[in-house]
Amino acid sequence: MPLPTRFTLFFVILLICGHAHGRHVIRLPSSSSSSDPISDGVSRDPVQSKHILLPRTFQFLTESTCEQTYGFLPCTTTVLGNLFLIIIYGFLMYKAATYLSSGSELLLEILGPGIVGGLFLPILGALPDAMLILVSGLSGSKETAQSQVFVGMGLLAGSTVLLLTIIWGTCVIVGKCDLVDSKAIDSQDTRGFSLTGSGVSTDIWTSYAAMIMAASVLPFLIVQLPQILKSTSGRHLAVLIALIVSLSLLVAYCLYQIFQPWIQKRKLDYVKHKHAILGLLRHLKQHALGRLLRDDGEPDEDIIRKLFKRIDENKDEYLSYGELRALIIGIEFEGIDLDHDDAVKRIMEDFDTSRDSRLDVNEFLNAIRRWLRRAMRSKAASGDAGPQTIKFLNDFHQETERERDLLHVGNHSDTVEEGVADTKWNVIKAVLLLLLGAIVAAVFADPLVDAVDNFSDATSIPAFFISFIALPFATNSSEAVSAIIFASRDKRETASLTFSELYGAVTMNNVLCLSVFLALVYARGLTWDFSSEVLVIVIVCVVMGLFASFRTSFPLWTAIMAILLYPFSLVLVYVLDYVFGWS
Repeated sequence: MPLPTRFTLFFVILLICGHAHGRHVIRLPSSSSSSDPISDGVSRDPVQSKHILLPRTFQFLTESTCEQTYGFLPCTTTVLGNLFLIIIYGFLMYKAATYLSSGSELLLEILGPGIVGGLFLPILGALPDAMLILVSGLSGSKETAQSQVFVGMGLLAGSTVLLLTIIWGTCVIVGKCDLVDSKAIDSQDTRGFSLTGSGVSTDIWTSYAAMIMAASVLPFLIVQLPQILKSTSGRHLAVLIALIVSLSLLVAYCLYQIFQPWIQKRKLDYVKHKHAILGLLRHLKQHALGRLLRDDGEPDEDIIRKLFKRIDENKDEYLSYGELRALIIGIEFEGIDLDHDDAVKRIMEDFDTSRDSRLDVNEFLNAIRRWLRRAMRSKAASGDAGPQTIKFLNDFHQETERERDLLHVGNHSDTVEEGVADTKWNVIKAVLLLLLGAIVAAVFADPLVDAVDNFSDATSIPAFFISFIALPFATNSSEAVSAIIFASRDKRETASLTFSELYGAVTMNNVLCLSVFLALVYARGLTWDFSSEVLVIVIVCVVMGLFASFRTSFPLWTAIMAILLYPFSLVLVYVLDYVFGWS
C-alpha cells in the first residue's frame, strides 16, 4: 500500500476513534476496604444497582473524563491510552520532521547555499521542536501553562543532550576509520574497535561550528543569574534580557551561515596563494647561486638580486608576466590543483605593489624577504632549521598542507548534484513537502503535549522526564537516522558534514527554541524554575563544544565518553530536583 494511502487510512481511523462514546461509570463513596464498589453502569441509582468491585490499584483505569483537543481528536486519562497517543502523535511529528528535512534538502540542491542553506534550513530543522515548545506554554490558564511548560523544557534539554551524546557517539562508531597521525584514512578500517587507533576526523569548519555551539549557551547563563544570586526581584527582567540576547545570537548565526561559503572560499584561496609562493621559494632555493639566508638567518639580498637578474631575460630590469611564467613552468605544486597561469597571477598580485603588471628589483626583493621571514617562523621546535638547510621551507610546506587539509576535506566542487533537472517540478515538490511538514507539526504538537501531560498525571512520572526521553526521538529521529547513515560512509568529508549538522542543530535549539521558550515565559508571566535542566544543557554543550573546538580527530574512546553523558544527565537532573530540592 503506498505511503499516502496508509497515511490517509490512519487519519480516517483516528477521526473515527475521536467520536467513540461509552457509558459513564459512577464510583460510590470511598470506603476503607481494599476494593471499592462502583456502579454496573446500567442502573441510574448506584445504591440499587449490582455493584462491581475493583481493587484500588486499578483506580487510574476508571477515570473517564478528558478534554478532546480541537473537540474531535481522541483523548484518555488511562496510562495505556496516553502511551498509545504519545506513540501515534510522536510518529506524526516524526513524519513532519521528515517532510521538512526532505523539502529543505531538495530546495538546497536547487537554490544552493547562502540564504536558503544559512537561514531557512536551520529554522525549518528546528520547527517541530519550536512548535512543541510553543504550544506547551499557550495551553489553558496560567497554572496549566506553568505545568505543561515542563514538557517544552524537557524537549529542549532532551534534544540537545540526545544529539550530543547518543547520536554523536553513534556517528563516531559507525563512521570509524583507521587513524594515522590524527587523521582518518578514508574507507580503511583495519584496526577494528581500537579505542585509540580507530575513529573519525573532521575539518576545521566543524571545529568552528562546535565553538559557536558552546557560545550559544550564553542566554541560559543570563536567565539563570537571579537564581545564582538568590534574587527574586530581577527574574522577569533576566528573562527579557536573555530573550534579546538569544534573538541576537539567532540573527548572528543565520548571517554566519549565509556568508560562511564565501568565508570558506576566501580562506581556501589564501591557502592556494601560500602554495604558489611556497613553490616559488623552494624553486629559488634549489637554483640559487648561493644561500637565500645569511648565517644570521636574514635574507641574503645579494643572492636575491642575482636571481632577479637571472630571471630577467631581456635585461630591462623588470620581470614581465611572460618571464615570470617561464620561471613558474618548471615548478611542481605538490598536493594541490594549481595550474601555472593561476600561480603566475597569484604571485604577480602579491609581489606587484605598484600595480603596473611588472616587477622591479625592489618589489621582487621585498616580497621574497617577507615570505622567507614568514617561512622561518614555521620552523619546527624540535630542531634548528638553519640557513644551510631547506628544512624551514619543508616546515612551511607541512604547515600549509595542514591548513589546506583542515580547511578543505574532499573536493566539494567536483560533486555533481543529481535529481534536480526538472527545476520547476522540484521547487513545487519542495514547497509542498515544507507546507505539509509545517502543517502536521502545527496540528499535532498540541495534542502530543496534552498526551504527555495526561500520561504524567496518570503515572505520577514528572512530565520533564517523559518529554526528555521520549519526544526528542520523535522530533530528531529523522535527523538522527540521516546523520548516522551519512557518517557510515567512512569518509572524512561526510564525517565533517555530519558533525557540523549536529552542532548546528544544537545551536538552533539554544537560540531559536530557547527564544520561543523565553518569549512564552515572559509574555505569560510564568516562573523560571529550571535550574537543574539549564545546568545539564550547559554542561553537555560546553564539554562537547570545547572538546570538539580544539581537536579534529575523535578516537573511539570519545564516543564512549559522549554516550555516557546521556545517563549522567538524567541522573543529575533527578538528584538535583528530588534529592537537593532545586525544583
